Amino acid sequence: MDIQAVKEDRQGKVPYEYIRNIFKDCNPREMSELSGTHYDHTKKIFTVKLMSRDYIVKYPSGEVFTKDQEIEVESYAIKIIFLRYLANANGIPLTGKNITYKEIPGGHVYYPNFYTRTILKLAKTYGNKLEEFIVAGEEIKAERIKSGDAGYRFQFFNNVYLTFIVWKGDEEFSPAANILFDLNTSYYFDAEDLAVVGELALGIFKNHGSLPDWKGLYQRKPQDKK
Repeated sequence: MDIQAVKEDRQGKVPYEYIRNIFKDCNPREMSELSGTHYDHTKKIFTVKLMSRDYIVKYPSGEVFTKDQEIEVESYAIKIIFLRYLANANGIPLTGKNITYKEIPGGHVYYPNFYTRTILKLAKTYGNKLEEFIVAGEEIKAERIKSGDAGYRFQFFNNVYLTFIVWKGDEEFSPAANILFDLNTSYYFDAEDLAVVGELALGIFKNHGSLPDWKGLYQRKPQDKK
């Protein structure tokens, strides 16, 4: 048994139960309207699109499934992001203006963590593999943009957009990257949540649309995989 994985799994349960209690007390019709997601009041389920794929969120239980409801999402971190999006959405539309993580309220506090978990990882993953970056961007139906050596803007959830930008490395400079958010993003997630959003978005991007294999709060380590 991986004691660390079990510990992390238990740590993830506390914030999941917290947001689930908030979620179940919210009016589902209001959440549907403010998030722009479909709610089936007969089946009591939300259909939420995450980076080009649909997922089912049950109300009021807060359980998350793939669209066919055959596979339940187990990661607390991923389920928390779904529930916080639905419970916190304010219906603020896209502005078309991009900002950095540091410009998010409180972003300067969490930036070192965000940089390590997302920006640095994006640069290391694709800085010398732009062809793979382009293939992944096309797979999730992202919008190619003219920025860096390659860049893609994509929908994370409805009204929540991220932009990945990559500069390739050479003999003089290491690969570099940046992640931008639409100005409206803080109406859906706070800075602490966005550190997870960025990491989750990168995991899905690398998997060409599929959820990453996470355990508990964090990404599952290679030795934990079967």
